Amino acid sequence: MESIGVLMTCPMHSYIQEELAKRFNLFKLWHYPSFSAFAQAHAHSIRALVASAKVGVDAATIDSLPNLEIVSTYSVGYDNIDLHKCRHRAIPVTNTPNVLTDDVADVAIALALSLLCRICPRNSTWQFTPKLSGKAVGIVGLGRIGWAIAKRAEGFGCPVSYHSRSEKSETGYKYYSHIIDLAANSEVLFVACTLSEETRHIVNRGVIDALGPKGILINVGRGPHVDEPELVAALIEGRLGGAGLDVFENEPEVPEDLLGLENLVMTPHVGTDTLETCIAMGDLVIANLEAHFLGNPLFTPVL
Repeated sequence: MESIGVLMTCPMHSYIQEELAKRFNLFKLWHYPSFSAFAQAHAHSIRALVASAKVGVDAATIDSLPNLEIVSTYSVGYDNIDLHKCRHRAIPVTNTPNVLTDDVADVAIALALSLLCRICPRNSTWQFTPKLSGKAVGIVGLGRIGWAIAKRAEGFGCPVSYHSRSEKSETGYKYYSHIIDLAANSEVLFVACTLSEETRHIVNRGVIDALGPKGILINVGRGPHVDEPELVAALIEGRLGGAGLDVFENEPEVPEDLLGLENLVMTPHVGTDTLETCIAMGDLVIANLEAHFLGNPLFTPVL
């Protein structure tokens, strides 16, 4: 497979870059001044494209690669890949679910603990802090990651409720068909759903106000799940108790108004960045590519 051209859209962990280079003819888009410059020289050589949560694949990119056969994203999310165009061209798409579930759930709980217990305060004044144990937890999206967050929250004695597209009766958790009702009955609201047009800005002013001045919001899903200007305003005005964010609406940019707020904890989208998970994600990307070119079933097809 050494002659098969594979294009990476942006820098990723060194492990996946090194392993791809061992198996394929690897091209790194960031080594070229522009995509058009790359396409003029190598467009016909590319048969596979590796994207990530940071840099996806739009229709123009797909149209510029006439021999593209597969898109594999180094992430569980695939909202930044033009699935309509891939479907039209019969190009399969794969992602990396499951391997990062525990890490993202761990970061979600860590953000809540850091915020509530003021583990990373911006001043050194002594004061009482609230606890996580026993607080009413709401989860937006009870998929793999939401479920893992719920099980961790149970360990802290937290009653768990959730909102999702449909009720999952087997969970035993209370279901709210409207997210505002979930927020109104939650002290800590975790966002862990997939990003779609329906879930973009699912956390808006109404949800934030329902959560209220004693509630906290934790987002480990995607930045656009939250209406960021409304979040900033609520934190500054005290209409929301606090927020813990691992994702942002226009990554890597962070609104300047968020910087310096004492009721906010931020991490730079590190929920999937443990060494073990980076290696497992890389292995899954490579396994999907090899399966495709060997004519075998894909391991984690999205499309």
